[in-house]
Amino acid sequence: MSKMILAGCCLAAVVLIGGASAQAASCGNTGAGFDRWLKGFKRSAANQGISKRVLSAALDGVTYHRRVVKLDRSQKSFKLTFNQFYARRVNNALIRQGKRKMQKHAGTLKRIKRRYGVPAPVIVAIWGLETGYGRNSGRMSVLRSLATLAYDCRRSAFFTNELMSALRIVQRGDMSPTEMRGAWAGEIGQTQFLASSYIKFAVDFDGNGRRDLIRSTPDVLASTANYLRAYGWRAGGGWKPGSANYGVIKQWNRATVYQKTIAVMADKLAGR
Repeated sequence: MSKMILAGCCLAAVVLIGGASAQAASCGNTGAGFDRWLKGFKRSAANQGISKRVLSAALDGVTYHRRVVKLDRSQKSFKLTFNQFYARRVNNALIRQGKRKMQKHAGTLKRIKRRYGVPAPVIVAIWGLETGYGRNSGRMSVLRSLATLAYDCRRSAFFTNELMSALRIVQRGDMSPTEMRGAWAGEIGQTQFLASSYIKFAVDFDGNGRRDLIRSTPDVLASTANYLRAYGWRAGGGWKPGSANYGVIKQWNRATVYQKTIAVMADKLAGR
């Protein structure tokens, strides 16, 4: 469960893009008007520079996904206490695996810390919590999920922006539509970036010319660090509650239980 889930309602008003308000006006709470909405969205996206080739490859044949809407209405994990949440998400095996990942990618993590100032335990804690170090990134079509949620009235403006961002990821060549598979709400990659965050913060750290947060571990780890740095991470500082860097962790996920879990897990990975 990524940071986007709780942020959506609060951010919707400030992420409106050209045409988004028009799309929101034709939203729906059933699939009955989805095909008509999608045609209108394609016209709006084309007016904003998305090529016909990309629109066809990404959205032709996309259908309304009832299960995504159902999942959007039934989020419960952030209502748990910290102890309940931590027990569900973290165990000794996850910590041991995280320490092995830190050893395996020590060189990459050292270069990341030099460039972005974010230490390995924090990055690896996020990696482990989000997807079990890439094991559970999700297999659902990002574009279908985002199109469904953009059409759905609950957070139409927010997800319209995310769908446009996903199309821009395809247009700049980072991923093809078929490669864009992730969690039910459209989060992408091993640390579950929103499409809009992918556009802003994803980096090509392995130097192959693409920002690939699904298959490239260097890109995943460096992009996560770049996100944190962009929100004010202070190199050399700690991450305990009350610290400036803990405030940055709050920008990763708005849920208090998640923030504390990142900090505690990072401590354990650091051997504290």
